[in-house]
Amino acid sequence: MPSSRTNKKEIQWDKYMVYFIFVGVFIVFAIALGSKGFLNANNLINILRQTAVISIIAVAGTFVMAAGQIDLTVGAVAAMTAMIVSLILEKTNSIILALAVGVVFGALIGLVNGVLVTRFGLPAFLATMGMMQMIRGSAMWITDTAAVPISNETFCQIFGIGSVGPVPVLVIWTILFYIIGIILFNKTPFGRHILATGGNETSAGYSGINTMKVKITAFIMSGAFAAFGGILYAGRLQAGRYSYGDGDEMSVIAAVVIGGTSMSGGTGSVIGALFGSILMGMINNALILANLSSAQQTVVKGAIIVLSVAVSNIAQKKKKN
Repeated sequence: MPSSRTNKKEIQWDKYMVYFIFVGVFIVFAIALGSKGFLNANNLINILRQTAVISIIAVAGTFVMAAGQIDLTVGAVAAMTAMIVSLILEKTNSIILALAVGVVFGALIGLVNGVLVTRFGLPAFLATMGMMQMIRGSAMWITDTAAVPISNETFCQIFGIGSVGPVPVLVIWTILFYIIGIILFNKTPFGRHILATGGNETSAGYSGINTMKVKITAFIMSGAFAAFGGILYAGRLQAGRYSYGDGDEMSVIAAVVIGGTSMSGGTGSVIGALFGSILMGMINNALILANLSSAQQTVVKGAIIVLSVAVSNIAQKKKKN
């Protein structure tokens, strides 16, 4: 009986680690920066708005990493999608066509990534890194690094700068994607197959799971979600530009891992990824309010991320033991 209770406590500690870290960091920033407006309602909403794209991409990132894979193309896909959407709106002014082409583009990139990993046996890190360079370079090439402005106000309102009452549309889109992600991950066979594939692919295969299909589907999902992130970038900034999403792949990985997903696969939490993403945004916001230089912000942010991930990993190891 005692050992059973101890094991249960360890599992709960691991499950809620991201929330403990989140609350702890929030309290520290609230005390240290409360006088500088950190707790101001507008500032807190701004954090949610600024982290919307990372949060949405992190939904699919949870599926990919829980399956034991990694996708480094998400930032480049977001940038390229923003460029595609901007160019289509410039030529046709059709929101539906722009959305359809943008999301299909992202899904196709995800399909290519999945095929490279499953059919050709390339390591996900190398396959997606190579694709990332190709996509980012293409985004720079098609307009010779020039931005493409968007004049369609309806598009920008729906996918970027608009709001429903006091709630920005970016926050609403984030909530919608997390509802979808939580249902898929926790309530469907696909979510269970993702965890089984990441936990032990051989055993999952013997139990009848098509692990190849599962991994390809996760990559397609990642590409489509990243493409929608690019659409939100375009709407929020009212233009398409090749530099959007630069470094987002690292932010997504950090958010997902901090949220409780193991990089080796087999475990994951969609809602944890949301808190991990908001934590990242909260850190960025606090460091700016603290008037630190860009170099100092980079050092402190990196240290906090390393510490947060280390604490999460220690809890996961205790759970396994």
